[in-house]
Amino acid sequence: MTLPSSEHAAGASGLVPPPGCPAHAATGPGGRTRLHGPLAETDPMGLYEELRAAHGPVAPVLLEGDVRAWLVLGYTENRDVATRSTQFSRDPRIWHGWTSGEIDAETSPLVPMIGWRPDCVNADGEEHQRLRGAVTASLDQFDHRGLRRHINRFAHELIDSFCEKGEAELVDRFTEQLPMLTLTHLLGMSEEGAPRLVHAARDLFKATETSLASNALVIESLEQIVRDKKRSPGHDIASALLAHPANLTDEEVMQHLRLVLLAGYETTANLMSNVLRMVVTDPRFRGSLAGGQMTLPEAVEQVLWDEPPLMVCPARFANGDTTLGGQHIKAGDMLLLGLAAGNVDETIRPDPATPVHHNRAHLSFSAGSHECPGQDIGRIIADTGIDILLTRLPDIVLAVPEERLTWRSSTWARHLTALPVSFAPRPPRGAQLPAPLPAPPPRTVGRPATAAPTETARAAGPAEPAAGSPVSAPSAGASGTVPAAGPGTAGRTEVRPRWWRRLGRLLRRR
Repeated sequence: MTLPSSEHAAGASGLVPPPGCPAHAATGPGGRTRLHGPLAETDPMGLYEELRAAHGPVAPVLLEGDVRAWLVLGYTENRDVATRSTQFSRDPRIWHGWTSGEIDAETSPLVPMIGWRPDCVNADGEEHQRLRGAVTASLDQFDHRGLRRHINRFAHELIDSFCEKGEAELVDRFTEQLPMLTLTHLLGMSEEGAPRLVHAARDLFKATETSLASNALVIESLEQIVRDKKRSPGHDIASALLAHPANLTDEEVMQHLRLVLLAGYETTANLMSNVLRMVVTDPRFRGSLAGGQMTLPEAVEQVLWDEPPLMVCPARFANGDTTLGGQHIKAGDMLLLGLAAGNVDETIRPDPATPVHHNRAHLSFSAGSHECPGQDIGRIIADTGIDILLTRLPDIVLAVPEERLTWRSSTWARHLTALPVSFAPRPPRGAQLPAPLPAPPPRTVGRPATAAPTETARAAGPAEPAAGSPVSAPSAGASGTVPAAGPGTAGRTEVRPRWWRRLGRLLRRR
């Protein structure tokens, strides 16, 4: 890998940070900047701007274990790498780090993120089209209105669990749970396993010493799904992948389930947390929503520009020597897409305060042939869930000073650890549901037969008023169902509710 001279790392002033300064921990061999550690976790956006100032739109960086890579910071350069698949491959097997001893494939926490798997993310050309086509078809089978109904149910159930208390921690109780409940449903998994997968997915993205174990847990769960759906297919992603004409192997099906689960969960949970944080901390943002200057879907797009749920996207690998952003890239070099840095590149956003919520040209879902195929489902989960929460709890406010909010960061993402809020206590939605409408009577041939009032009919309430007399509304305690037949009533004409008889009379007059 060709790297700039180390004199750039000292900055324009040439000053060397004192011992113990976080800047020392952020600097590795050869003066290259680490994308992990205290500085990267505390202020990743500030770190990106320092790298941009020192190196331009492409900067040399180090990953966990001091693994070398290039971080693409410029908007144009990110799109260039994402769309030129012939020059920048998604297949990590061409990376020179596997053979140079730079990484231990058995123990490195980077392997779940940059290692090769038989899925569409790690393929190019015809193989990518074959696998991507199966994934797209499995996602497109879901009607968006039906999907919203499921999200609606999950969201109400989650809100019901805390709405009576008048306070809640939304990250743990809502924004992490709703995407996982929805995705496990779409994948064909049981809802009971969602909490365990939430923990495993979060741990995997943190790239810690337990990431490999968390990855193994996710894979074990998904392998069981594949076995179950081969025996008993259903209307879900796993069954659709198994039945697709692309003839995916069981391993390919499992790996694509993993891809949908992890990518969809992490991005959607972070997106929802970021939007809700803006609602309770930024009066102008909330006022624009409440006043109609910005719709909720537009608010989501604004947050996707300003705080993308995935800050760095792994990875592309150079097929040959080339030049990018003034840097000389060697064959086999690893490049990381800096989605967050690209979204605030001053070449396209000279004034970051200018609203861009009408524009979907951000990098938050990458670009090119590998652009996220499930982004619309992620938007639906976020839009629907947040809308229901703000509708049911419109007075929601932050329960702690804003400066006490904390984040947990990794090389790839930065997410809010907690969002405590308070609101006026409200009863669960189940206690507010209206009584169900009465069931209509069985269909009869011809005009409904009339019969003398029976004992059952008399017990149902007063007689129907004569035509032209004022009709009073049924009392609140009136039953809306057809009375059950009593002893000895077999074969009698079924008695209809009064409202049904009145409707029949009106129709006969026409």
